[in-house]
Amino acid sequence: MSVLTAASPPARLLAADPATTAAWTGHDTLLLVMVGVAIAVIVLLITLLDVHPFLALIAGSLVLGIGAGMGLDKAVSAFGDGMGSTLGHTGALIALGAILGKLLADSGAVNQIVDTLGSRSGPKLLPWTMALIAAIIGLPMFFEVGLVLLVPIIVAMTQRTNTPVARLAVPALAGLGALHAFVPPHPGPLVAVSALNADVGLTLGLGLIAAVPTVILAGPVYGNFIAKRVSATPPPALVASLTAEDDGDRRRPSFAVSILTIACPVVLMLAKSIADIAFPGDRWVNSLLDFLGEPLVAMFLAVVLAMFTFGYALGRTRAQVRDIVTAGLPAVAGILLIVGAGGGFKGLIVDSGVADAIGKVAAQAHIPALLLGWLVAVLIRLATGSATVATTAAAGIMAPLLVGVGTTEASLMALAIGAGSLFFSHVNDAGFWLSKEYFGMSVAQNVKTWSVLSTIVAVLGLLMALLMHAVLV
Repeated sequence: MSVLTAASPPARLLAADPATTAAWTGHDTLLLVMVGVAIAVIVLLITLLDVHPFLALIAGSLVLGIGAGMGLDKAVSAFGDGMGSTLGHTGALIALGAILGKLLADSGAVNQIVDTLGSRSGPKLLPWTMALIAAIIGLPMFFEVGLVLLVPIIVAMTQRTNTPVARLAVPALAGLGALHAFVPPHPGPLVAVSALNADVGLTLGLGLIAAVPTVILAGPVYGNFIAKRVSATPPPALVASLTAEDDGDRRRPSFAVSILTIACPVVLMLAKSIADIAFPGDRWVNSLLDFLGEPLVAMFLAVVLAMFTFGYALGRTRAQVRDIVTAGLPAVAGILLIVGAGGGFKGLIVDSGVADAIGKVAAQAHIPALLLGWLVAVLIRLATGSATVATTAAAGIMAPLLVGVGTTEASLMALAIGAGSLFFSHVNDAGFWLSKEYFGMSVAQNVKTWSVLSTIVAVLGLLMALLMHAVLV
């Protein structure tokens, strides 16, 4: 039961014939070199010259565009399209999450959750509790959505319990990241399942099995280690926004109401995913759940619900609720710009043809198939900064090599590719900047926390795929 290799004829996992693969050119080499140069420029501007990340990302994008020979007009166009696409996908979600967080804080719901969980968990169990909550929320949710939902709880809990930020933030990031990369119904794994002709249910089950030890080691275990070595301080404006002083005379929502309100988008998205997987078709129920389960719709409905449960139901007037909603937005304005600029940089990388260059290298490789799929995803992830793009592109590259294999092998390949798609998040990843800005870390501190834990998740995911291959195949 050895690991399948790309040169294993019985399994038909053969690497592409070099004769059918486009030849490597000097331009391909130039692209990869310029990506490295652009990333170095961004890091140096931020760390040595203390340039704002938004401006540094624009500068790095221009360096890449000019160096890759795209021309200034095409480079600017690619950056604008990438920024617009990223903000169109995550901008509204971040804004809605900020509003929900402000309603949570001002109503006392965050304090209620912190008091309840803190009293039941105890200081030693808090990281484990956070990892479990993040994994549950991360099952149906995009990473960005889950993070903006958890940030108020993490920030408030660290303030109330005097716990280092990294000790709670790392388990939350690990739980969200692992589920996003490993299991359907997240878009990357679903695309991989389709491209590789894998079984959705089997992939989901194997992904959950792989996620358990991965989240434990990358979350509470690594969080306890790095919290002693990294001192992070969330931005004061964000802390003030999310940790309003609790007025003893003010009514607070119950713990059950608070949890149900937060869980509203989770339930809607999960219902959509279950309906899509278990009851495919064009019935009106599927159409309704598809609509309600869209992340933007689900988050909007959660905010509307929160306006009632955390506002009107507690005796607040319409004007007071409107003021709370308005006050929740300024704290994330800078985050939105940075995330958008990161998307612009990613769009410019994609348009320059880096993924094609990576595909040429991968097609002629002769290494174990699961490792090859993982490496392809890693390279695309490092270049583009997007886990979904890395999973989608890697699955497309590996699909021709998996003709004739069983569903178990295909599902394990989907898992390996998903794991590779999370490898070493850095400056071209929106998640990198969300983590850095929300938890108030420097670039170096964020590399030690988020970048390292994402790498731990990626490596452990590959190891679990190889282990399960040895046992099951």
